[in-house]
Amino acid sequence: MAESTLWWLLGGALVALELFTGSFYLLMLALGATAGALAAHLGWSPTVQLVAAAVIGSAAVVGLYLNKRRQPGDPSVRSLRSVNLDVGETIQVDVWQPDGTASVKYRGAQWTVVRAPGTPPEPGLYIVSELIGNRLMVAKA
Repeated sequence: MAESTLWWLLGGALVALELFTGSFYLLMLALGATAGALAAHLGWSPTVQLVAAAVIGSAAVVGLYLNKRRQPGDPSVRSLRSVNLDVGETIQVDVWQPDGTASVKYRGAQWTVVRAPGTPPEPGLYIVSELIGNRLMVAKA
């Protein structure tokens, strides 16, 4: 069997394994196997094929890792309007307690309100940014 065939079979196996596991990193390693197969088609020695596969596969994995690391994480489900209809609603806070909470009447009930990080404790209008348990997290409107 030709060396390039072995590389193509390895690449196909990595793609199939990725389909079962969902790990996108296996696709990056399959790119490395493709580089090895192309090196074999060019008639390069097995050592050069291995180096090409290792360099391309490793560079793809590192590139994907760095790209994912730069992206912001998913927002909390508690802060999505499609999950919680209170998100985005406006409330009036008259007095903040020394512990950083307030008590407000909202939707016919008494709610405890906490400030989002970086929000000053001033009376006024606030927008609900997240629901944490039975507390409303708010940011300045």
